[in-house]
Amino acid sequence: MYGRFRPIDCDLHPMVPGMRALTPYMDEFWRDQVEERGITTLDTQSWPVRSPKTIRADWRGADGRGAGSVEQLRTQSLDRLGTELGILNPLYGVQLVFNEDMAVAFTRALNDWTRAEWLDRDDRLRASIVLPLQSVEAAVAEIERLAGDRRFVQVLALVMGEVPLGRRQYWPIFEACLRHGLPLGIHAGSAYRHPQTSVGWTSWYLEEYAANQQAFQSTLASLLTEGAFSKFPDLRVVLLESGVSWLPSFLWRLQKTWKGVRFEVPWVDELPVEIVRRQVRLTVQPLDAPEDGAIVQRVMDQLRSDALLLWASDWPHWQFDGDDAMPAGIPESLWPKLMRDNPLATYHRLSEGVVA
Repeated sequence: MYGRFRPIDCDLHPMVPGMRALTPYMDEFWRDQVEERGITTLDTQSWPVRSPKTIRADWRGADGRGAGSVEQLRTQSLDRLGTELGILNPLYGVQLVFNEDMAVAFTRALNDWTRAEWLDRDDRLRASIVLPLQSVEAAVAEIERLAGDRRFVQVLALVMGEVPLGRRQYWPIFEACLRHGLPLGIHAGSAYRHPQTSVGWTSWYLEEYAANQQAFQSTLASLLTEGAFSKFPDLRVVLLESGVSWLPSFLWRLQKTWKGVRFEVPWVDELPVEIVRRQVRLTVQPLDAPEDGAIVQRVMDQLRSDALLLWASDWPHWQFDGDDAMPAGIPESLWPKLMRDNPLATYHRLSEGVVA
């Protein structure tokens, strides 16, 4: 459908069929652990399999799950939408594991499964390196292990983890990202170390899904105020499935307050909004705005930059019906920039796999 734009899809979610799919990529000890402990799946409640939101009805397989094979991805998304390149962001519950050694083993297996079962099977695919943030040292080691494979184009963390992502304990990860030219992707979802809201645990999935917006605001504020952006001015951060329309009002409030108390964060020595425009990007699914071109245009005007947004289908999450993968209201004149120019400018490794 969008083939004439040669689009780059920045958010695709392959679904792991179960732990048995990952065991071939584990050593003997961890294969035995999976078997002896009866670990069958690591599906996370951030994306409950039976929720309509998680998998669009016509993209569900006979088992009720999303695609666990490249063939289904081709049919449902790549070929259907005319995608030239797509970035895989696996959302499997390796971040939820408390045992540090187990988390590292499972994350390594997930990354190797993505490489063997997806990247090796379709030249259009690229992927994120999922990080075992239970250990910063192990996360850096995983980047070093996989960065030599140029098909990995970013690293991936969840927006709700152990502590805010701007904290200095994570800075070695940012250094590794810069060393290898990899953006930091932050995706909606929780490791469930804390309640999903600042006032406690939610009762319903609706609450949790909407609370991701608060988490992205807090994470962005952490990266700004802790000085991560100032320390690493070349770091690119991509907010995946974060929504978009919340950003202008949040930045207005944060910047207004910063002007009054900037003495406590002297390392933030330029307007926060300028830092965000330079270093942060957001995918446009979901856009979280009414299907009204005037309102969408108002949000775009408030962002004051058409370089911030990246196109994504968010397959197989249910963000749209049919083939209307570009949110309503975004003028077609901007489609080439969102679908191609901005992703190429954000993910430098992608330019190695496209024809100019």
